[in-house]
Amino acid sequence: MSRYCERCGKAAKACICQWIENVDARTELWILQHPSEVKQPLGTARILTLSLPNARLWVGEDFSKHDEINTLLSDPARRAAVLYPGEGAASISQWAAECSPQQRTTLILLDGTWKKAYKIWQLSANLQALPCVRLEAALAGNYRIRKSPKASGLSTVEAAYEALSQIEGESNKFQPLLNTFDRMIDFQISQMPPGVYERHYGKS
Repeated sequence: MSRYCERCGKAAKACICQWIENVDARTELWILQHPSEVKQPLGTARILTLSLPNARLWVGEDFSKHDEINTLLSDPARRAAVLYPGEGAASISQWAAECSPQQRTTLILLDGTWKKAYKIWQLSANLQALPCVRLEAALAGNYRIRKSPKASGLSTVEAAYEALSQIEGESNKFQPLLNTFDRMIDFQISQMPPGVYERHYGKS
């Protein structure tokens, strides 16, 4: 028997499949994952691909010559943007309001640390040709056992929750994404020896 779940990729005892709920988003979600994230036990991209029928994931650093992505981006019926706080990034709700109902709306997320996401952005010329969008007011991240260099840093699943909620105006619909995330974190904390969580993450 494999030590890892074939569906979610997590260690068998940390499988998240039992908490996954299907969420029907109108927005396509593409996740460009840095290779360093593939084996991360606390990675959250799989929550999105398992929960959202419209979610897709590709792994790499430079997507400039990625044939499948470039073919999809060339579709005139698709309107795509990158969730990246670059110079001139528009608010995500403003961008969504400008999308035609006849267009296929696609949001691209970069899955990795800030440094790795920046590398994907720098290398991928095709992404730089797309509009950048930024979140408006967002909840503080709840990634309790994986530190971000930014106090307001969000995990990929939290960023997706905020983005989809702001695009579609239905935060309750996307709550299952956060529920799965919280259960995953709670399980990981429960597996720590007594006192480790408090010592390393400053919680009481």
